[in-house]
Amino acid sequence: MFLSAILGALVGAILGLTGAGGGILAVPALSIGMGWNMQQAAPVALIAVAISASVGSLDGLRNRQVRYKAAILIAMSGFPFVYLGQLIAHQLPQALLQGCFACIMLLIAYRLYQHSPSQCSSALDQPPATIRINADSGKLIWSIQTAMLLASIGGATGLMTGLLGVGGGFLITPMLRKFTDLSVQAIVATSLMIVALVSLSGVGSALIHSTNIPWRAALIFTMATVIGMLVGRKLIRKIPPSTVQKGLSLLLLFVAVWLGIAAFHHQ
Repeated sequence: MFLSAILGALVGAILGLTGAGGGILAVPALSIGMGWNMQQAAPVALIAVAISASVGSLDGLRNRQVRYKAAILIAMSGFPFVYLGQLIAHQLPQALLQGCFACIMLLIAYRLYQHSPSQCSSALDQPPATIRINADSGKLIWSIQTAMLLASIGGATGLMTGLLGVGGGFLITPMLRKFTDLSVQAIVATSLMIVALVSLSGVGSALIHSTNIPWRAALIFTMATVIGMLVGRKLIRKIPPSTVQKGLSLLLLFVAVWLGIAAFHHQ
């Protein structure tokens, strides 16, 4: 159980620092560290990520960093796809799921490193954001295009949540960075709220399907994840974003290679 606490704290710290990476690291952490298959690890990862992200989003709401209307729209758009993803996941063999997970992690690692602040061109060279904020109110400027784009992000997030047991922050955070001009703190806080809402729907769906959840291990892992997330939220102001993104990309690369090897041996 000590190992699950250490793993949970590390996952939580990454979630707090980036608003992403919690779920996509929680599943392989439990699979590799605890020896569980992905169908066992996914609901525990969702519970831990949902609760820790909820705590983080409450902190963001208190500091007026969360764009809650956008978060609710993205989450509601993702709910139907969570159930669809879980149906698909239960029909797929373990090796195929691990292989898909490893490929997605490799893609995310590459994108994170490629788009880290030090690798990008200056702000003057960046195209204007598709979704902009009102300079006076600090709120998003809403339009049909804005709503459709956010709903599309929600659908993709929900599908990945159900299929792989992840919160979807690895999709939400880079998409918000790409399409909005929100601050890093606002993106992380908004992502945490979306992750919390979508993950909670995934937990509910897993319970409905009577998934056998190891509750003792889940409780320890979740408590450690919450603590790690709170520490990560404190460190976000002290660690350069480029350092966080490059570190996360290298960690994802390592885990992806490990999962790929495991998937090959399961064949």
